[in-house]
Amino acid sequence: EMNEVKSYRRRRRHRRRSNHKERRERLMENVSDKSDTETADDPSSSILKPLISPAAERIRFILGEDDSGPPPPQLFTELDELLAVDGQEMEWKETARWIKFEEKVEKGGERWSKPHVATLSLHSLFQLKNCIEKGTIKLDMEANSLQQIVEMITDSQIESGQLKADLKEMVMYTLLRKHRHQTKKSNLRSLADIGKSVSSASRLFSSQENGSPTTAHRNLTSNSLTDLSDKPEKDQLNNKFMKKVPRDAEASNVLVGEVDFLDTPFVAFVRLQQAVMLGGLTEVPVPTRFLFILLGPKGKAKSYHEIGRAIATLMSDEVFHDIAYKAKDRGDLLAGIDEFLDEVIVLPPGEWDPDIRIEPPKSIPSADKRKNNIAGGESLQMNGGTPHDGSPAGGGGHAVGDELKFTGKFCGGLILDVKRKLPFYASDFYDALNIQSLSAILFIYLGTITNAITFGGLLGDATDNMQGVLESFVGTALAGAVFCLFAGQPLTILSSTGPVLVFERLLFNFSKDNDFDYLEFRLWIGLWSAFLCLVLVATDASFLVQYFTRFTEEGFSALISFIFIYDSFKKMLKLAHHHPINSDFNMDLHHLNATWASLTRSECLEWGGQLLGPACEFVPDITLMSFILFFGTYTCSMGLKKFKTSQFFPTTVRQLISDFAIILAILIFCGVDALVGVDTPKLLVPSEFKPTSPNRGWFVPPFGGNPWWVYLASFLPALLVTILVFMDQQITAVIVNRKEHKLKKGAGYHLDLFWVSILLIVCSFMGLPWYVAATVISIAHIDSIKMETETSAPGEQPKFLGVREQRVTGTMVFILTGLSVLMAPILKFIPMPVLYGVFLYMGVASLNGVQFMDRLQLLLMPAKHQPDLIYLRHVPLRRVHLFTFIQVLCLALLWVLKSTVAAIIFPVMILALVAVRKAMDYVFSQHDLSYLDDIMPEKDKKKKEDEKKKKKKKGSIDSDMNDSDFPANENVPSIKISMEAMEQEPVLGEKPSDREESPCSTVRRWAN
Repeated sequence: EMNEVKSYRRRRRHRRRSNHKERRERLMENVSDKSDTETADDPSSSILKPLISPAAERIRFILGEDDSGPPPPQLFTELDELLAVDGQEMEWKETARWIKFEEKVEKGGERWSKPHVATLSLHSLFQLKNCIEKGTIKLDMEANSLQQIVEMITDSQIESGQLKADLKEMVMYTLLRKHRHQTKKSNLRSLADIGKSVSSASRLFSSQENGSPTTAHRNLTSNSLTDLSDKPEKDQLNNKFMKKVPRDAEASNVLVGEVDFLDTPFVAFVRLQQAVMLGGLTEVPVPTRFLFILLGPKGKAKSYHEIGRAIATLMSDEVFHDIAYKAKDRGDLLAGIDEFLDEVIVLPPGEWDPDIRIEPPKSIPSADKRKNNIAGGESLQMNGGTPHDGSPAGGGGHAVGDELKFTGKFCGGLILDVKRKLPFYASDFYDALNIQSLSAILFIYLGTITNAITFGGLLGDATDNMQGVLESFVGTALAGAVFCLFAGQPLTILSSTGPVLVFERLLFNFSKDNDFDYLEFRLWIGLWSAFLCLVLVATDASFLVQYFTRFTEEGFSALISFIFIYDSFKKMLKLAHHHPINSDFNMDLHHLNATWASLTRSECLEWGGQLLGPACEFVPDITLMSFILFFGTYTCSMGLKKFKTSQFFPTTVRQLISDFAIILAILIFCGVDALVGVDTPKLLVPSEFKPTSPNRGWFVPPFGGNPWWVYLASFLPALLVTILVFMDQQITAVIVNRKEHKLKKGAGYHLDLFWVSILLIVCSFMGLPWYVAATVISIAHIDSIKMETETSAPGEQPKFLGVREQRVTGTMVFILTGLSVLMAPILKFIPMPVLYGVFLYMGVASLNGVQFMDRLQLLLMPAKHQPDLIYLRHVPLRRVHLFTFIQVLCLALLWVLKSTVAAIIFPVMILALVAVRKAMDYVFSQHDLSYLDDIMPEKDKKKKEDEKKKKKKKGSIDSDMNDSDFPANENVPSIKISMEAMEQEPVLGEKPSDREESPCSTVRRWAN
């Protein structure tokens, strides 16, 4: 029975495939093979078009040429209209402009509108196509002035019979009138009257002394050239809008207007061979490459305005922009308009108000997918094929670049790291020349010294001050500065970590119980660990990093972030314990007799008394004030950091406030603390440079304190330290080197581990704490030096360019940390609750953008309110929740281990996360894991997803995945509208209903 079922299914698939093939052949024959007997009365010949239109084929050829050269420059497009000044003088008035989005001059004429998406009427696009079909097209014109351009255009139209010779002077005079931009104050009337403007150029001529065109012609050169200067005007050079225009941009000028001396439209599209400065023609001093001119009979100013907006919007479109630069003839431009019409979206007039301005989207879809669609794309990917990102079946791993290649040679990876980083060494210093670096230095410095003081104090308690705050400062400064100067990834910040602290406490107690010299025992453990790390460097063991997937990274980074958040609250509660709130205070309790008990604290000390008992140190309101400073610093830091996207102040001010957000928050609440005057706990920094314990020096002797066998036995605990150092260092390095950070100078995993090993030796000999990469502070460092585009188009969100890769910020942070002993008199004014607020901010900020946190929020969201995340499109929600639950379980287990005596095996458990991830291959399909366990940013995934949909639409006709009666193509056959009816149009602006037969009526008749 099973064989019969399989045989039936094979026969059914074969029939379905044959039917698809026959239907596809019939469709292509009906579309592409036109019969000789085909007539205009047969509507099917103009309705269906091939799956790849002739326009798309032509554009594919145009865009496929000269790809090796630089991309065409971006365009600034300006729309100028011919308007009357007080009903007499005619001038060109700027009414709109485009870089990416449209900005209009408001009806009052005194300000620009907010940037918005340009909404066009379909009729204006048809009219524009008619203009390009019939007008003068001059591509690669050689000219140096506007007068020369206009003269060449008018001569061409006279030769072709489109313009009467006696109208040349009037056309030239009109086109060479002065251009008044929005930067100037003028007495032009409101644009609300744009459809009623009396645009009579002959009035200009009649206003001359003798009123004859000949006189006007004699005055043409003198008057016109004085009206339109060849040099940039002062208003152009001082225009602040210039900073929004991209570097090396060129201009596209659109001139439209109505005159009463023309009976037919005067249309020209010009592309200059070389961009030329045309004086005051453009609002900003950029050279002009394109001109579109439309002068028509009066009475249709609104129609001309819409056509001008249509060509200006097309010039701001990325695909048509490239076509305009590469077009060889009129047909190429028409093909570009057809492609635009293929992609355009039509909104029903009864369901949308065209006066509503559409806000620019936060993320703009890339034009690459349109270009890929035109170019044909890559081969089809069927269901069940390779993962979406093209990664191997395991999915989610790191791309194996040169940084993680296993060379198989002695120190092969280390040598490659040095060769990779050495060419950038000089630029690592001068790339830091930016004000943003200063804010990063101050922010990370305060976080680093807080961390150094905290861990120094804990180390002092755990080791009876054999290592204390001063050793923590010296070790942080030494190790951090050396690492930032010479390591492969200087953006990584070194610090003491929680597992190291646990190990130090256990090691000290073990040494004390067995009468070992703690520092000497620790020295040998450090030497063995450094030796093992150097062996890992020499054998290219860092290639194992490629097995650290998103699952491992997020588990580790989320744990460290939660530790920061937990510790900040723990320290505040400890502070509240030392300074309790006196809830039993009674204002009515008083003594009539002046006894020692009735005196105030200050009076008691003034009269020579002594304070006895814990209540004597009580100061009211310390806890309350501390929590105000704590939450205030955190809230202010978060708010100021987001100030960059607010609507207040200019862009430069917002950016500056955002860069210095944490520093400003610290200064503000230090001022609040000083103003209120409550005696809150302050930052205490050692003021003398000497070891915390008098029983030790700055050098630890390697021999003499312990039996000889201890030197060999140290190898066993050194194995744990090696695993701890390797895991902490490399997982943080992986997080720092993520693709979404767009680092351009490469990573250096082997070189990083090499310098950590060397510093391990130095710190062991000096009796200083051991240092590895700190996840949260490193992420905060990267966030503080992220770069965005400085000249984003109005309405366009700034694009993330990458991180300012340099060595200066980290080096300066650690130099300042070493000098903090000298700055103790200044630092003592910083309240500890303020620094705890910075700790809280760093912990919360490092969780932003972590997919694990997004999936945690999904647990509390109804399905209808869940965001459009890429993995929710492809992975069932129950599988997403199961993946999150496993991650939470692992995180909870790590937290429990960290909080108990078993914390010594914490590094081994982090390593176990890799094994857990491998075991998940048996629980989840590779398809699900490719979406849930990947480090690719969401926006890139969506971009790839949209591209695949486009490719699938084109290629699905060859598939047999469905059993529909029509070929398996998601594209409904497009309607091919003939432009023959528009060719019969004598005057632009005529409505379709006025014609004998419009394209729409043809479609309607066929549909009926």
